[in-house]
Amino acid sequence: MTTPSSFGVCVCMFNASISQLTTSRWELPEEIAHCTEHGFNAISVWRPKLSDMGVASAAALLASAGMEVSSVQWAGGFTGSDGRSFDESVADAIDAIEATQMLGACVLIVHSGCRGGHTLNHAHRLLRQAIEVIAPVARRKGVTLAIKPIHAAAATGCSFLTQLCEALQLVERLNDSAVGLSLDLWQFGHKPELFKLLPRLAASTAVVQVADRLGPPSGEQERLPASRGSLPLEALVAGLIEFGYAGQIEFDPVGEAVEEIGYERVLAETRVLADAWNAEQSSALCEQGQTLNALASTVPIETCEPWNIQLRSTPSRRSHASSHTVSRG
Repeated sequence: MTTPSSFGVCVCMFNASISQLTTSRWELPEEIAHCTEHGFNAISVWRPKLSDMGVASAAALLASAGMEVSSVQWAGGFTGSDGRSFDESVADAIDAIEATQMLGACVLIVHSGCRGGHTLNHAHRLLRQAIEVIAPVARRKGVTLAIKPIHAAAATGCSFLTQLCEALQLVERLNDSAVGLSLDLWQFGHKPELFKLLPRLAASTAVVQVADRLGPPSGEQERLPASRGSLPLEALVAGLIEFGYAGQIEFDPVGEAVEEIGYERVLAETRVLADAWNAEQSSALCEQGQTLNALASTVPIETCEPWNIQLRSTPSRRSHASSHTVSRG
């Protein structure tokens, strides 16, 4: 959402969403009630929970509550690492695309699957072949496939796509409005080069996941609530927004800490944090707008020529819009 300043600078406010993985012991009606209570109007849906309730019933319940679906998790596993054939994984992904549309969502998160005995090159070919098959379906349904890389330390058994730059380059090469990136800051938020990638990431990312940690990524995937770790999450989110990212920010802490803190407290703290981040971003951009207004007032109207002031332009953003095994990535 955006609010214009007097000089035309838009104050960008992100919409915060909660993942069903965070509240794994709650059923959808309970999640909707508690999320609404804490001021959230969107959730990221996990397919096993969706299967338990049924897509049509879930869609009706979400619609009646005015709750949006920020993303659906997940489809993929095209390498056969979970025992399914390539064709079965592709068919499942098409089912997931249709479910995503029925829920009124725009983003389906896609995992590559692990190597599954293939060479790395062949695993990449299988991923590309699958995307080439399902992307036209997603485009017709108004759904963006958000390819999600997983840090190598946390990727054992779930993904061969372990480099953020590699995933970003794949999305950029595909150059398809129905294909974007799922950017998980828990996986890659510690990398200094991430800040240099923000302009490209903002243009190619379909959804952002936020969770904190202490220390490096690991297979334990202890995903702390934002601000309880050491990652520069606020700065990264602010940078993405500054460079034009306008999608959902999904908060998805998962693990022992979340269970100990309790779901209610996690939701309450996350709401306060998201509001504080939005307020900080709004304040910073308002100050920028005030500075520009002051500069404008010093230029005589009758001699107003193009200024020798370069403002950072916002890159145009492409339209962006499993299942059987629990993956907390």
